[in-house]
Amino acid sequence: MNITVLNGSPKGDLSVTMQYIRFIEKKFPIHKFNYIDIAQKINKIEKDKELFDSIINDIKNSDIVIWGTPLYVSLVPSQYKRFIELIYENDAADSFTGKYGAVITTSIHFFDHTAQNYLRAIIEDLNMNFAGGFSPDMYDLMKEENRTKLLQFAESLFQSAEKKLKTAKSFKKLNYAMPEYKPGLPAATVNSRGKKILILSDREYNNDNMSKMIDRLYNAFNAEAKKITLSSINISAGCLGCCECGIDNRCVYTGKDGFIEFYNTEIKKADILIFAGEIKDRYLSSKWKQMLDRSFFNTHMPTLTGKQLGFLISGPLSDISNLREILQAYGEWQGANLVDIVTDENRPEEIDELIDNLAFKLIQFSETGYVQPVTFLGVGGMKIFRDDVWGRLKFVFQADFKYYEENGIFDFPQDDQKTIEVNAKMIALTENPEMREKVRKMIKTEMVKPMKHIVESK
Repeated sequence: MNITVLNGSPKGDLSVTMQYIRFIEKKFPIHKFNYIDIAQKINKIEKDKELFDSIINDIKNSDIVIWGTPLYVSLVPSQYKRFIELIYENDAADSFTGKYGAVITTSIHFFDHTAQNYLRAIIEDLNMNFAGGFSPDMYDLMKEENRTKLLQFAESLFQSAEKKLKTAKSFKKLNYAMPEYKPGLPAATVNSRGKKILILSDREYNNDNMSKMIDRLYNAFNAEAKKITLSSINISAGCLGCCECGIDNRCVYTGKDGFIEFYNTEIKKADILIFAGEIKDRYLSSKWKQMLDRSFFNTHMPTLTGKQLGFLISGPLSDISNLREILQAYGEWQGANLVDIVTDENRPEEIDELIDNLAFKLIQFSETGYVQPVTFLGVGGMKIFRDDVWGRLKFVFQADFKYYEENGIFDFPQDDQKTIEVNAKMIALTENPEMREKVRKMIKTEMVKPMKHIVESK
């Protein structure tokens, strides 16, 4: 069978992900593999219509398309995202119809499921047959048991295509046509109390729902907020995944464009951030993804700690739970307080009220310094960072290690000596059968006892 591999790594064949696919190719020599470096050559692909058409022609002549990519900030790299947008902009979606598609992503398992969900949804939107996803740790190929799993996955993929097996769908088609938003009465203004407010959009919007939503929020503050578009910033290209920033946060683009200065002087110094943009396929635009990817010069350190965060989104967010989870997770592991997400899916009068309420709460929470408790999304994500920065990534991400050490992020339970001693004593106590039964009956009351003491004493 003819297999086209769409390589999502800006590093081309030096991609970790590609080593997994090369291993499959070696073990299944009967099949013909064609590798296309999508992310690495995205600027040329975007400008050269003949090159884009040749890629689409390769896909037309394929039996299987493998979407192989690393993970950047809970999704695919911005360069890969841009290629997906180009498919639709060039009316090339029909060339994927009926092909069998599979997803292979490599990462440290930080929100790899959201990247897998995204690509599966794209495959289904393109009317392909989704034949499986494989999401190993970046170094799983080093272990024999994981190589066996990889080959089992590949064999299943090939059988699905050879036998033309029916595959299940997980995501419904989306309706991107939102009702026209016509603001009603002027916005209810709120005292900005000297807070630095930044409304950041991916591009300039003009006389559409997004522009009207931005204007309403801007006018809701009694002091001037700052409006900036990413398209106005000199951002030369997307993140290269080179990890050169890991030692001292010095990006390979330092001094070569305006992004780092913009991030340090505008985003980091704002008290309140509102990110605004439209849904493109199953995410925001590739320009937004480029901003998030390029902010990785801060590596795995939170840079929005204590800030108030809001989103204005145009598009069917209520039908894309995966995107909502990504946005929530972003706020949580950044240490920011995600106040609300307002979309244009509602009636105009509801949008007016939601935007006015967003402005009020952004200021209120900024004044009080409120940041809501993190959920599994934030706790689990930071524990993955903590463990890998402490362990195998310590050398590469030395700046992270120093920051984590200084800020108490290395909070390993095995280092809590008091808890260790108490557990040892209690476990020894319950080795006595009679005492064990007494303890069992005390668990409910003893669990709540410390909290009851606080409640009653206050």
